[in-house]
Amino acid sequence: MDYGKFVRRGIIVAKMVKESVSFAVQQLRGDRLRTFLSLFGVTIGIFSIVAIFTAIDALQESTRRGFDTLGSDVVMVSKYPFAPEDEQTGELSVSSEYKWWEYMRRPPLTEDDFNFLKEHSQYAEYLSMIVQFWKNVRYERVSVSDCYLAAVTYDWNKVSPFGIGEGRYFTNEECDRGLPVAIVGYDVARELFGELPPVGKIIKVGGLPVRVIGMIEKQGSSIVNLLMYDNMILMPVKYAERLVNTREADIFIKPYGNIDSGDFTDEVTMLLRNSRRLSPGEKNDFSVNKMTFITSIVDNVFSSLSAAGWIIAGFSLLIGGFGIANIMFVSVKERTHITGIQKALGAKRYFILLQFLSEAIFLSLLGGAAGILLVCLIVPFVP
Repeated sequence: MDYGKFVRRGIIVAKMVKESVSFAVQQLRGDRLRTFLSLFGVTIGIFSIVAIFTAIDALQESTRRGFDTLGSDVVMVSKYPFAPEDEQTGELSVSSEYKWWEYMRRPPLTEDDFNFLKEHSQYAEYLSMIVQFWKNVRYERVSVSDCYLAAVTYDWNKVSPFGIGEGRYFTNEECDRGLPVAIVGYDVARELFGELPPVGKIIKVGGLPVRVIGMIEKQGSSIVNLLMYDNMILMPVKYAERLVNTREADIFIKPYGNIDSGDFTDEVTMLLRNSRRLSPGEKNDFSVNKMTFITSIVDNVFSSLSAAGWIIAGFSLLIGGFGIANIMFVSVKERTHITGIQKALGAKRYFILLQFLSEAIFLSLLGGAAGILLVCLIVPFVP
């Protein structure tokens, strides 16, 4: 093989590419308005594509962060289902009618139900009751109207893990005896105490004094706030009995890691039916809600959004491509005489083609880079 000849041909091709690129750049600089319009079309197309998928990813991440407050394996036992229940199977189904008037007449979940589940469940690792309500909270001259409060049992931080920024979590004794202690969320603490340390402060919840023993780490905002920890005040259920009717409770249950989801929900359903002494022919007067039901709906929504994003991206690329094609068509028509002179001087067809391709490629790359740069400049200012 003649390597010298191969190298010479390579050098010739490289020089041709260099000359073609140089010629294309000169032509683009010669008609700046047309170049700008071409770049503008490509830039908007690339910007739309990148912006759409960046927005979808941001929405998905924000939603996932909201669900992280509860694990996907946790179930919530409540009077109300997440979605309508099928008449035949009792399973949640978005296609059925939500019969709220029937769900409203169901008896509330009680401490007896909670204790029965805790005593007899073989699959549940952690269980916790939660009662959610709103009360006015006051510290000295600062007050918060209708503050969000959650009364929980001791294992709540095992069912829904969160970090403690300052202070500590409840002790088992504080929960069992119903002592007047509370853990405040980050935003509530800043609203009540400003920059002062919250631990040790005495606040009044519904007129009753409560000592703050801890502050929850800042969770940040999310599209889906299953549990708004930043705006929440936690306290023991036993103490909350002095403030509100704690019969309207929900029970959250976290299974062991190796337990099948179907077996787990079947056990919970069976135990609650036994606790409430329901006969085999009676319907459940409670709902066992799986967190996976919500996450599956959210995943389907984002799959649809991604599909729509790809369609918009395709049209954006198509429009940008047509813009460049039209510009190149005009360029070819305008440079007919120049092309004729080049061919008369011995220029090959592929050399002339390479000039126009270099111009088109240069426009595409420069427009794409400008679109990505525009997204990078705008994204930091988006809340």
